[in-house]
Amino acid sequence: MNSELPATGTAELLELLTPFVPDNFIDQCWPTEATGGRRRAYTAAQLYRVHLLSLLSPVHSLNLLVKMLPEQRAWRKFAGLRRQTQVPGVRVLHEFRARLGVAGLRRINAHLLQPVIDHYAWRERSVGLIDATDLPAACVGFKKKHRAVFGGWSCSGWSHPQDRAKPLLCRLQEAHAPFVAA
Repeated sequence: MNSELPATGTAELLELLTPFVPDNFIDQCWPTEATGGRRRAYTAAQLYRVHLLSLLSPVHSLNLLVKMLPEQRAWRKFAGLRRQTQVPGVRVLHEFRARLGVAGLRRINAHLLQPVIDHYAWRERSVGLIDATDLPAACVGFKKKHRAVFGGWSCSGWSHPQDRAKPLLCRLQEAHAPFVAA
């Protein structure tokens, strides 16, 4: 018996993983809400599956995924999209991510892991995994020092105010010395 998974993005892999996506749970937690006139063309489960495709396919950009989705029948079948011409746009996917949030993704992960935890938690030998999303990022060494955030090289848009040559108050005092003295 060969226990290897099929290649990434293939129809075989997507068919193998389809039963594990909790569509009913996702649709119950994030129902299609009223929009004031226009109807939503996609359910929360369909949009979640499109996001999964960005992880399960060789395409790792949502922009490129949206462009390739009409050509890939197996991907549309996995996402539950019936029409080749009607696929969710990047804006729709962004709005769904904003509506779901990090807490929503954690809730789906907890739902997926619950059967595993229930089965293996009370055994003599258990394994614990660290969730790296709660760890602070180590980005002190890559601070942007001499680049303006907005526009040109003016001091008004420095990314780190403490890196300015002089504090703003000192520069105002030098420029308007008679006004400050009065």
